[in-house]
Formats: sequence, C-alpha cells, structure tokens
Amino acid sequence: MHILFISDNFPPEVNAPASRTFEHCREWVKAGHEVTVVTGAPNFPAGKVYPGYRNRLFQTEMMEGIRVVRVWTYITANAGVVRRILDYVSFMCSAIVAAPLIRKVDLIVATSPQFFSPCAAYVISLFKRVPYIFELRDFWPESIEAVGAMRESPALRLLERLEMFLYRKAARMVVVSPAFKTRLIERGIDGGKIDVVTNGVDLSNFGPTLRDEALAESLNLSGCFVAGYIGTHGLAHGLDTLLDAAEILQAMPEADDVRILFLGDGARKAQLIESAGNRGLHNVVFQDSVPKSEVRHYWSLLDVSIIHLRKTELFGLVIPSKLFECMGMGIPVLHGVAGESAGIVETEHVGMDFEPENARQLVEGLLRLRADRGLYETYRANCLAAARKYDRKTLALMMQAILEGVVATRSSD
Repeated sequence: MHILFISDNFPPEVNAPASRTFEHCREWVKAGHEVTVVTGAPNFPAGKVYPGYRNRLFQTEMMEGIRVVRVWTYITANAGVVRRILDYVSFMCSAIVAAPLIRKVDLIVATSPQFFSPCAAYVISLFKRVPYIFELRDFWPESIEAVGAMRESPALRLLERLEMFLYRKAARMVVVSPAFKTRLIERGIDGGKIDVVTNGVDLSNFGPTLRDEALAESLNLSGCFVAGYIGTHGLAHGLDTLLDAAEILQAMPEADDVRILFLGDGARKAQLIESAGNRGLHNVVFQDSVPKSEVRHYWSLLDVSIIHLRKTELFGLVIPSKLFECMGMGIPVLHGVAGESAGIVETEHVGMDFEPENARQLVEGLLRLRADRGLYETYRANCLAAARKYDRKTLALMMQAILEGVVATRSSD
C-alpha cells in the first residue's frame, strides 16, 4: 500500500514527533510499503531553516526509502501562540495544495500534537477518496490552555469544536497511551476505532555507551555526577523546577560535584539561561540542540536523566517519549510527571518518581541515587530489560497492522 503521512516535524529535526514518524515510516518501507511524508523545511524549535535546506514551495528528497516532500511554511520560533498557529495553518494549506502531485495513495496518516496536520489529512482524504487516520500525541488545544498560553475564549471553543470534528471523521485513531483512549471515550468518541501504540525507543540507535570523556572535559563535567534534561525547553516542561533544585544543591557542600545539564532549545530556553545567571548558578550547563547523530554523546554524560512536566491534570495522561530513550541507554530516571507515566516508572522499576514542581523531592532523589550504588545499578539493569518491551520496530509493525486493516476493510466494502 501507499501511505501518505502528514507531519510538520521530520528529521533532521530531533523532537519526539519527528523521531516517531521517521522510525515508523522506515519500518513500513522495509516491510515493502511505499511511504510519502509531507512536511516542511526543518526549522524546529528555533525557527531557523537548517543548513542545506531552503523554505521552498515544493522540494523532494529520499530518506532511507521514504519519499519526503517538503512544502513552504510560515516559519517562526517555537514561541508565541499566534505566530505558531500561523505556522501550523500555512503548513496545512501547503500540504493540501501539494497533495494532488502525490498519486495513488491508499490512506493518509496525520500526527498531532496540534491538529492542523490532521485537518489537512481530512481535506486531502475527501478529494482522494481514501480514509485518514488521526495519530493523537497530545490533546490540543487543551494543552496550550493548560500551560496558560491561551485563555478561555470563543476562539478556543471554536478550536475545540474543530478538534472533535476531526476525531469523529477519522477512520481510526492511534493514541500513545491508554489514558488517551479513556479520555477520548469519555468525550464521546467510539472506543472501537481507537488503538494504542505507545512511544518507544529505536534500539538500533540507543544503547549503553561509554562516557565521552573528551566531551565531558569540554563542558567541565569530568569527575562530576551529572543529572541531565534532554529535550524541548517549553512552557509545558516546568524547567524552573530544575533550576530551583540546582540552587538547593549549590548551597550543599556535599553536593559540590553534582551538575545539571540542559540540552535542547525551546520557548523558555533564553529565560532559563537568564534566570540561572541571575541566581549565580555554577552547577548548571546549557547546550543547544545537536543533530540526532550526536545526541547519544550527550546521553553518555548522564548518570541520571530528569523528566519533568508541569503539575496539571492533563499532563497526567502523557507518557514522555524520552522515558523510553532513557531505558534504551540504561540511564535511571528522576521522574517528575504524575499519572500514566509514573505508573510505568514504578512498574518497570527504572528510577524514582518525584512530585512535579517539587524541587526538594528532586534533590532528595538525585542525592539518593548518587549515594546508593546498589540501587542505582538495579535501576540501570531494569532500564535495559524494560527497553526491549518498547522496541520501536515492534511498535511500528503494530501500527502497520492497523493501517493494513483499514485498507483491507475499505477494499472489501
């Protein structure tokens, strides 16, 4: 079958939607399917087009057997609701305009977090007369309301109505956690058309790695116990809590070898750097995003990985994708996300949970893992064992079976 995938993030971007989409599509190509991805010029999260690319009306490339069609978008940094929505809407329109150039499609898949990609998929499905599948990775616009980026308003209510319309029109929905499925059913969506395919880890790319000592020395991390946050520095992530923890640690003479490494970019990055400077923090290190091929060198520096989201009811449904990457690397986690994700940490025994936005609990967990080597090694071994349950290849084949079922059902009608 020919799968048309609509996603406004794709490699060389390194965020979660880009990685999941690429790794799934790669496996579908290996299984003999034809895959075309419509996306934009890579620019996330800084809003600057990556070297080697241009923001053109239409351009194509091949990436491990995947045909990648890049369309023009209004490019902006990952900050500011209005500009970001303009970015999303421009991609939606460009994807719709480009779709007639992509022939003989059997079905269309579109991924969130925002729903303008699924909106494009729905429109394209109408004139191509094929089903579309909504892959739900986040409840948007609820998530932007939860972080205070958008307030109750007629515009927000209109977006919510469009959201529900797209859910209902999808031939099937693929969600990333059981809690997402439960929430959709509560909102009136037929549970019979909802499948769960969690995030996972590409075990061909993530595995135990010796510390890159040259990189550690260049960042003044040699001989340090390093706790790291790797990912987007956005409104949802509540990374001020990590700075609060660093401030507590800096006042503790017994923690003078502890460092917190931040790797990534996002809407809050500049404010976090400014805040760390104003507080006089010498135990934090900020690094900008790096190409995916280099990320594992930074993972190798970490003794523990910090995962954190703001304390809201909505984020209790979320399972951050970096949890599975930590498992693959064999790095114990300090996990500040309530709900579904915390259940995985507890069940798999891969680290310690702390209350979101509670810096003192984060410090306590960090110091315990630093002091108790036996506990640390237990968590490390459990990470590697659990990672095999979330192998991205297996999960991609699960989703492939769902797509094949949709096409088979349509053919028999």
